[in-house]
Amino acid sequence: MTSEVDSATADLRRGGATWIAVFAACVGQFVVVLDISVINVALPSIRAGLDIGAGSLQWVVNAYVITFAGFLLLGGRASDLFGRKGVYLVGLGIFTAASLMGGLATSSWMLITARALQGLGAAVLSPATLTILTTTFAEGTGRVRAIAIWTAVGTGGGAAGGLIGGVLTDFLSWRWVLLINVPLGLLVIVASALWLAESRPGKAARHRLDVPGAVLATLGAGSVAYGISQTESHGWGSARALSFLLLGVAALAAFCRVERGAAEPLVPLGIFRVRSVSVANVITLVSGMAFYAMWFFLSLYMQNVLKYSAVETGLALLPHTLAVILSAQLAPRMMRWVGGRTLLALASVLTAAGFFWQATMEADGTFLATMLGPGIAFSFGAGVMMTVQSVFATAGVPLEQSGAVAGLVNTSRTMGGALGLSVLSSFAASRTDQGETGLEALTSGYASAFFGSGVAIVLSMALIVLLPRSPRSTTTP
Repeated sequence: MTSEVDSATADLRRGGATWIAVFAACVGQFVVVLDISVINVALPSIRAGLDIGAGSLQWVVNAYVITFAGFLLLGGRASDLFGRKGVYLVGLGIFTAASLMGGLATSSWMLITARALQGLGAAVLSPATLTILTTTFAEGTGRVRAIAIWTAVGTGGGAAGGLIGGVLTDFLSWRWVLLINVPLGLLVIVASALWLAESRPGKAARHRLDVPGAVLATLGAGSVAYGISQTESHGWGSARALSFLLLGVAALAAFCRVERGAAEPLVPLGIFRVRSVSVANVITLVSGMAFYAMWFFLSLYMQNVLKYSAVETGLALLPHTLAVILSAQLAPRMMRWVGGRTLLALASVLTAAGFFWQATMEADGTFLATMLGPGIAFSFGAGVMMTVQSVFATAGVPLEQSGAVAGLVNTSRTMGGALGLSVLSSFAASRTDQGETGLEALTSGYASAFFGSGVAIVLSMALIVLLPRSPRSTTTP
């Protein structure tokens, strides 16, 4: 009888630890993704408050995204070597402190620096959130469901950022879109320190991180994105744009060389022999060019063209939020019905159709006629796409490399977002100088960005045939 009670108690504790792990992973991912989108509706207020030029405004977003992308691999490897709980807490601490700095910023450089430090903290934090799940749940139904919840909360944070940012900006100040992270971060740090269990594969303290690799990855991503952004005002053939593009390519080539010779590489090259990992990351990179940009351009369209307030913009994005959360939760069930590859293809078709539909937007558009239908379409498709991509990208990998793979898939998505924002911003700007003026010119540029997003999804869809076939059973990868 005593053994039965002890067994039941142990099961209860394991169940409690599992829910704590899911809670910590989801909250961490929520704040990471939230801060990519929450800033969007506050951009007009930030520009006015700190007198930031239009050309520099995108760097309030990109400083976060590029630093995040560049150091994600370092953060992922750190969670493998030093333990998920410790790395999670360090990342959340850096993120919270940087949020305080950004909220108190008195100049554009101080805000952009704070956003870069936020990106560093997020890069340490985010891979730990996914690794917590992949080490808590074995491959199969449990892991797929956990990743679906993680995806729904994370992507929901991206969509909910519009409403949260709008309310804070209109009723308090744009500074509170950053300061709100401080009490939330402190609360989660305390809760995680007390209740989150550690998971450390091996004697990690003897290992060293590949800091040169992380620096080269960040330099490469930042230079390429900055070079692309310079084409807006200087052209693709200008010395300024080409010099940064070449610097970025050289840094990324050096990164690959460093990784081959590193004793503890950020990305163990052997993981690319797993076909699901390599192909899923390429698909994630290409499709990621569309996902981050959609919130940026929707927010600008609603505020600059339709003259919505920040709160109205946030409310208008609520259907997008609900569609993402619903689709991510339905994805595991749908994978059992039709299989991973088929579901990813169907979701890609829906997402691309939504973007192309949104590209028909006009300057005198309305919420019901212009945004609701296409918004639900591409948001629902995006939630399914990101869930299935994450499942494929983390399948078939040894436990000791789970952090590196988690960092890789997040890097692919975020790097795609940073590059996509730069490319689509330049594309949108180039379309505003074709005979149209005022609101019509702005609308034409934003529509072109959504058309480009649809093209990116179509390109990613063409790669799905290279993924391994997945069974329809509960162990769908």
